[in-house]
Amino acid sequence: MKSKAYETALAKIRAICLALPEAKEVEAWGHPTFRAGKKMFAGFGEDADGLSLGMKMSFDRQEELLQDKRFYPTPYAARQGWVSLRLSRKTNWDEVAALLLEAYRQVALKRMLTALGDL
Repeated sequence: MKSKAYETALAKIRAICLALPEAKEVEAWGHPTFRAGKKMFAGFGEDADGLSLGMKMSFDRQEELLQDKRFYPTPYAARQGWVSLRLSRKTNWDEVAALLLEAYRQVALKRMLTALGDL
């Protein structure tokens, strides 16, 4: 049984991610992950330090985000541009939505970006 904080955060992340064209949720490594087609752009999890959200970023953006103490290199995936954000009661969900959209754009196919209105 997951905590109320976990369920609440996951519901918010799901709402943001699954509103994106062709996005789907797939469980991997015991965690909910979100994909644009076959490519993962976000993963949600909980560990001893609390709730976190991993996201695929460009290397420049990863470097920029890691200057902020709320972010840390995603274990096993940082070398591919992934960065994780610690979630808390103070989490700004508008900021999270913008970051998730940025992550989605990293992996989405041209037709998905067109559906999003980017092209």
